[in-house]
Amino acid sequence: MTIETSFHASELRRELGLRNRFWARGRAHVESYGNPPVIVYGPEVERHGNFFDPSYSAIAARPEWMRRFDKIHAQGRSLPKAESDRRWRELDSSMSSDALLMNVFCAPGVAESPAVRRALGIEGEEPPAFGWKARVPWANGRSDRTEVDMRWGGLLVESKLTEGDFQAKSAAVVEAYRDFDAVFERELLPRVPLRIRRRREPAEFPEDYSQEYEDLGDGRDLWNLGNQSNVLTAESTFRQTMPPTERTSPADFESAYESYQLIRNVLAAHAGGESFCVIHDGRRPDLREAWFRVLAAVRSAALRVRLKVLTWQELAPLLPEDLQQFLDWKYGIVAAGRTASPLGQGAEPDI
Repeated sequence: MTIETSFHASELRRELGLRNRFWARGRAHVESYGNPPVIVYGPEVERHGNFFDPSYSAIAARPEWMRRFDKIHAQGRSLPKAESDRRWRELDSSMSSDALLMNVFCAPGVAESPAVRRALGIEGEEPPAFGWKARVPWANGRSDRTEVDMRWGGLLVESKLTEGDFQAKSAAVVEAYRDFDAVFERELLPRVPLRIRRRREPAEFPEDYSQEYEDLGDGRDLWNLGNQSNVLTAESTFRQTMPPTERTSPADFESAYESYQLIRNVLAAHAGGESFCVIHDGRRPDLREAWFRVLAAVRSAALRVRLKVLTWQELAPLLPEDLQQFLDWKYGIVAAGRTASPLGQGAEPDI
């Protein structure tokens, strides 16, 4: 994670933390033990504090959507014990991009909206599916079944909010995909050093990196690899404070591709003849830049036109008014040209 990426991600987490401290009043929630704390909500009788009420009602009415709550929070030990026997879920976190995705696309009227469908290029009547198994083919004939955040019609979607980046993955793993060289100019894809046996530093929340159960792949350092210039990262800064016996050397690293999630999802879109869209927060220009670096390496013009990027802020004016109000107060997401509601000031909206 570069200094610029770390800054944008931490600033957004700070704002969301403040907004949710106000939003959580009167809603079942706890604060994590970390500093700064993250607010995590629990379900109530007919609502969930992390969700727009109509969206949560729609989720509860569809078992295939409700199954997303089966995903246990990976860092539940960083949270106070829940009052019931229920374990904390990843969708409970105020920083969860999966929760934001479902708040928007499960809301009544959104999937039926002609404006939303035009913006995303959706055809057909099937509803959105969350946690889609993409089955990206390997060269050995098997398939990678890592989840894509959402599939809607012929569109695959990767949702981002406060995650640090799109992960990195060993070059040997990425190059083992069947269509890798057919889809990408490998020399144009950004490379980073990846720690071979990375010491796993404690992370309070997976939202700092990704919603998925994958190696984080953020073990980068000051040594130059491939076309990656020397970049001071958060981990390398930490490493300078370690005792000399615990420090690493260039031999502890291997070449890796940056933005592995994007590479994999482009390969998924290619294999299935589908489109792919990254939806991120407009306050994260670093994520958009990472996407364009991957897009520049795609060989086929026919595939490039099926690859898209959209911000939550660009999507906001196409949504129902009450959902727009929810996104404003809880996330600070408003249409371009508008100013988000002041943090913690005024009366709570009636939504």
